[in-house]
Amino acid sequence: MKKYNFDKDFSIGADISWYPQMIESGFVFKNAKGEEQDLLITLKEYNMDSIRLRVWVDPNDDPHRGHCSAEEVSDFAQKLTKAGYRIMLNFHYSDSWADPGKQFIPAAWEGLDFDVLVQKLYDYTFETMELFKSKGVFCEWVQIGNETNPGMLLPLGSTEDFAKLTRLYNAGNDAVKASSPDSKTMVHLAEFNSTDFQLNYFENLEKHNCRYDMMAFSFYPFHLPKLTYEECIEGFKRSMKEIPERFGKDFMIAEIGEDNTLEDKSYQLLIDAIEIMSTQPKCKGIMWWEPQGARSWSRYPLSAWHDDGRPTRALEAYNTIR
Repeated sequence: MKKYNFDKDFSIGADISWYPQMIESGFVFKNAKGEEQDLLITLKEYNMDSIRLRVWVDPNDDPHRGHCSAEEVSDFAQKLTKAGYRIMLNFHYSDSWADPGKQFIPAAWEGLDFDVLVQKLYDYTFETMELFKSKGVFCEWVQIGNETNPGMLLPLGSTEDFAKLTRLYNAGNDAVKASSPDSKTMVHLAEFNSTDFQLNYFENLEKHNCRYDMMAFSFYPFHLPKLTYEECIEGFKRSMKEIPERFGKDFMIAEIGEDNTLEDKSYQLLIDAIEIMSTQPKCKGIMWWEPQGARSWSRYPLSAWHDDGRPTRALEAYNTIR
């Protein structure tokens, strides 16, 4: 197996925010041999050292699109910290999913004047960071929003007005720094292969003096049916070169994934991504989104897990990183 060299601080991990609800529902995790095993041990066998967790403002108790409150997530992060994992905290600034297709204002924040909304975002971010700190959790990375291609807290934080959007990013950044100065703040966008879009977005943030430390990106060829896999990879390769050249910032692939039933294809996606990433020293990590989220439980098609509790071959690609 070919090995790819990265800096010692390179992050290898996954978002496993569903894990507490999966355990509560009785889902049994196994290792590749089919033996029952704590998921947190299994992930380390695949070279993982980092976990990404989403947090929602006022979620319901639906196991698939609820939970993930600050209190619940901080408790889980405390357990992960004790198990030796590095933590990435992902603020969605919504009561449930936020992504390019939906960036809904939390119900309790609806109708607020924009200036008040900016302060609300600051206060909520600061209070959440303080909660994590009180439990001995250091969030090494903190996303200010999730896949914010159209902006966040729409319609008020739309990309139609980057001056307003930048105020929201800066409020989040400043709140994080006030609580945890060593945490690295991140702006997170989807479709890393869309180089021109990414460049334009960050140029607009630059024009408005947006404050953040790193960039984070999602990459899912599965969700780009109008492009061939080869076209997706070429876009990935172009972005990997041109974005750090233009902005000089470190970045991570915060989400990646492929069809769990196509193990070889999923494995190859990771290998291709890792090989390209190894050429770019500004790239500081890679995280699979919910690899443990078996389709039988989650109905999510892009995990790296069998319905019987075993991981698929895909995660073996992580063992090529050294």
